[in-house]
Amino acid sequence: MTASLKPAAELARGLDIRFPGASEEYRAARETLLAEEIEFRRHMTRLAEQRRALPPGPVIEKDYRFRTENGEEVGLADLFDGKDTLVTYFWMYGPQRERPCPMCTNWLGAVNGNGADIQQRAALKILGRSSVERQLAFAAERGWRDLDFVQTVGDDYANDLGLLTPEGAEYPALVVFRKDGDKVRLFWASQMTFDMADPGQDPRDAPDIASLWLILDLTPEGRPADWYPKLSY
Repeated sequence: MTASLKPAAELARGLDIRFPGASEEYRAARETLLAEEIEFRRHMTRLAEQRRALPPGPVIEKDYRFRTENGEEVGLADLFDGKDTLVTYFWMYGPQRERPCPMCTNWLGAVNGNGADIQQRAALKILGRSSVERQLAFAAERGWRDLDFVQTVGDDYANDLGLLTPEGAEYPALVVFRKDGDKVRLFWASQMTFDMADPGQDPRDAPDIASLWLILDLTPEGRPADWYPKLSY
C-alpha cells in the first residue's frame, strides 16, 4: 500500500447518487459511509499483504493420513495436486452426526460455486471424519460438483488442531498449507476462537468468509440475532 493514496473522504466527495429524490440528509450520510467503506477496503488490503508476508510457518512433521474419493490412503503432501498451495476446510460432519452442520453446509455451497476457479490457483480439499462415500452422498444431494472431499484417517489431525472436544463434538477449521521443497508448512489458519467474539456477536472471522452474512450485512435488518441457515426450509 503506497503513501500516495488520496484520502478516503476526498474520494467519497465525488459520490454521484443516480437515484432521483435522494435527500441531502441521505446524500451526506451516504458520503460519510462511503469514506468508511473505502478505508475498510484499504484495511482488508493491508491484512492480505500482512498475511502474505508471514514468515515461514512450522513444518508439518506428523504423517497425517487421508482417504481420497478413489479410496486411496495418502499423506498431506499428496493433497496438493501439483499446486504449491493447499486450502483445506474441516467441516462438521463426523460419523456421530446424522446430518452435517447447517452453517458448514451453507459455506460449502457458496465455495462450490467457485471451486473450479479456485482450483486453477490452489488445491482445495474438504476434510471430514465421515467416510468419503458418506460425504459424497450428501454432496450429490446438494448438487455440489466442484468440491473434493477427503476423509481424515483416525483423529490425529482433528485432535492436534483442537477440533474435537472430549465429548466428541467438532469445530470447523479453515487451514492453508504451503509446499516448501519436499516439506509441507502451515501458511495460515483461522484462529479466531469463540472466546474472541465481541459481546452480543457470534464468533466469526475477519474478513468474514461466509457470503450469507456479507449479503445480509447489506440489508436494513442486518444479521439476525437468533437465526441460522437450515439444511432445508
